[in-house]
Amino acid sequence: MKVTEVRTRVVRLPFEQPIGSALGQLHSCGCVLVHVHTDAGIVGENLVFALNDRRTRVLRQMVDELADLLVGQDPGHIAGFWARAWKDINFFGHKGVTVMGISALDGALWDIAGKAAGLPLYRLLGGARNRLPAYHSGGLWLDRDIDALAREAQDMVAQGFRAVKMRLGMPDARQDAERVRAVRAAIGPGVKLMADANQGLNEAQAIRLGRLLEEHDLTWFEEPLPAWDLEGLARVAAALDTPIASGETEYTRYGFRHMLTLRSADVLMPDLQRVGGVSEFMRVGHMAESHDVPVSSHLFPETSLQVLGALSNAIFLEYMPWFSTLYREPLEFADGMAIVPERPGWGYTFDEQRIAALERETR
Repeated sequence: MKVTEVRTRVVRLPFEQPIGSALGQLHSCGCVLVHVHTDAGIVGENLVFALNDRRTRVLRQMVDELADLLVGQDPGHIAGFWARAWKDINFFGHKGVTVMGISALDGALWDIAGKAAGLPLYRLLGGARNRLPAYHSGGLWLDRDIDALAREAQDMVAQGFRAVKMRLGMPDARQDAERVRAVRAAIGPGVKLMADANQGLNEAQAIRLGRLLEEHDLTWFEEPLPAWDLEGLARVAAALDTPIASGETEYTRYGFRHMLTLRSADVLMPDLQRVGGVSEFMRVGHMAESHDVPVSSHLFPETSLQVLGALSNAIFLEYMPWFSTLYREPLEFADGMAIVPERPGWGYTFDEQRIAALERETR
């Protein structure tokens, strides 16, 4: 089997309503949809995105520029592609849009591998479990007032979720603490609660806020510091009893190796787009396991589900349904667990009717 063509498409995916976070107001995603065609008729699919549709065309161009490393090659030689691409991007660097381009194609190749074998990826990758605890991450934003936060958290629990995540980033740490207190009261002690600062604090602020939040039994305190301050993050992790979760903005095994060496986080959170695709997500997951460190996922619930299902140290799937309308098949849940589909490859395929409509709107 040989790769015959790589095709990319761009659509703008608006949110139902603007989202308020420490990163600023979020209103849409610019999605690059990737199709890797083979002479056997198998097509691998994947997607990457740009927040607020900023620099989406740059991301698409990166994917297109890497296609020459694939066309005419055996799609089953995924490690070979990864090594060629890693060497190819050396001049531009091994973080940022270059790695995202590799991730886009790597994921499509793994989709081909699963479809060719007639297996879901989690089984092809070794298989650890067919369901994962999921936490609802699609709400509890900074622009909600306290009453709205409490109602929304209760709605998430009523949907069957046994874990939810809220955002931090108010001007005063006491305001954040009050909001966490209200959500904890609304969901009770039996539901897990995570809180995400979206890199909005400095070291002193993070330690102060973390100590204020200790009494509320957070499952984790996420990304308190800017992604580049791994040394400061390690000091925050050492100062607090609450576990620190981070890594969604880190790149490849080398970035995560540094995090593990410094003990910057108690939970690693690779992002399929930034880490380097399925191949690198698995390397990071196994490396974390060798340090007895658990992993979770960031965004991409449909595709992250397959990778987490192959890792015995995976503890949570982040349920953020930004891209769910792009797929024909819905995510399935039972008793707060996300069910890993047994369909080949990702187990999810693009909804061409929905995408065609978005393409018309994007033009």
